[in-house]
Amino acid sequence: MVRAIVGANWGDEGKGKITDMLAADSDIVVRFQGGSNAGHTIINDYGRFALHLLPSGVFYSHITSIIGNGVALNIPFLIQELKNLTDAGVPAPHILVSDRAQILMPYHVKFDEYEEERLAGKSFGSTKSGIAPFYSDKYAKIGIQVSELFDDEVLEDRVEKVVTLKNVMLEHLYHKPLLNKDELMEELHQYRDMIKPYVCDTAAYLHEALKEGKKVLLEGQLGTMKDPDHGIYPMVTSSSTLAAYGAIGAGIPPYEIKDIICVCKAYSSSVGGGAFVSEIFGDEAEELRRRGGDKGEYGATTGRPRRVGWFDAVASRYGVRLQGATEVALTIVDALGYLDEIPICVGYDIDGEVTKDFPATAKLNRAKPVWEKMPGWKCNIRGIKKYEDLPENCRRYVERIEKELGVPVTMVSNGPGRKEIIYRKH
Repeated sequence: MVRAIVGANWGDEGKGKITDMLAADSDIVVRFQGGSNAGHTIINDYGRFALHLLPSGVFYSHITSIIGNGVALNIPFLIQELKNLTDAGVPAPHILVSDRAQILMPYHVKFDEYEEERLAGKSFGSTKSGIAPFYSDKYAKIGIQVSELFDDEVLEDRVEKVVTLKNVMLEHLYHKPLLNKDELMEELHQYRDMIKPYVCDTAAYLHEALKEGKKVLLEGQLGTMKDPDHGIYPMVTSSSTLAAYGAIGAGIPPYEIKDIICVCKAYSSSVGGGAFVSEIFGDEAEELRRRGGDKGEYGATTGRPRRVGWFDAVASRYGVRLQGATEVALTIVDALGYLDEIPICVGYDIDGEVTKDFPATAKLNRAKPVWEKMPGWKCNIRGIKKYEDLPENCRRYVERIEKELGVPVTMVSNGPGRKEIIYRKH
């Protein structure tokens, strides 16, 4: 059986905690897209961790953690991340890396930085992790696959083509130092030695595992609004953030995905630029940012303050629908206990007309929130284990969100710890 855990919104919904929690009952966890440009924060008996490339199942000794073919593989970063775990006392996890994954190179990071610098005030708010240049190369067919590290003839041909193309841009567009073929080959040989112990045909491995009835979790990065097709284009990431892509990025048939858990925050947050209709500002925003998350709303990778806003039912309903969610995990509900009343964005006013449908970016940029306010519960709900023990106004808030989404809210997270979760029966 395959379950996918994905984000409903702009990312940062708390997927890491949910994956870490559900991994206990899984055999395999697969990262299927993205790279080290975003992180999942996990708190468990070993401590507090921000994972970037590693799947969130690495804290369990019974789990096989897979880096799928859809991932932007930064090899030194992955090796360092593994070392950080074992240095913190975590037993060395069982890791497999797809031989079809492509390698994120230092020049991808440089090109990301150069382009943001060139665009200046009109930049895309990149984390400068090399993600857009990496995926550009992948689809332009000048990327380097892990399998090619083990064939020098193929690798040299690849590198020659890369150097020819990149140096034209470096010289004439960015006016930066040129790439050197011999230096790149030496670097790639080092990468080969680093990654060799982990490489296999992960699609074949998963095929056999599913035949044996193993339980597989697919873990996505970011959320619906950052998908290049269905998100707030062009302020999006460069790989599909949807559960449907999990089949491609892991190398399994789409019909194997039986359950799609869409993670949704009890309010809204976003790192980076782009339309964000329910965003709030000033002291109101700073208070929510300070109370949100485990240590406030700051990016797990960049440390950047996240933009915050109240729950956006229009965006969330759209996000859940595009993901094909079968159930919703509602996170960080405990952060809202300080409020007398809690606004929910229930519609968008676009040029004087109110819509409940999430529009394409051109219209989205003109949208203004239509608010509805619900009474707060004015107490701390951490430590509560049963849904019926939550304050009535808290239950009403959860149930109103569920009604807006049209998908069952089966989990309510009321704290950052692995066990701080309330299961709802339907």
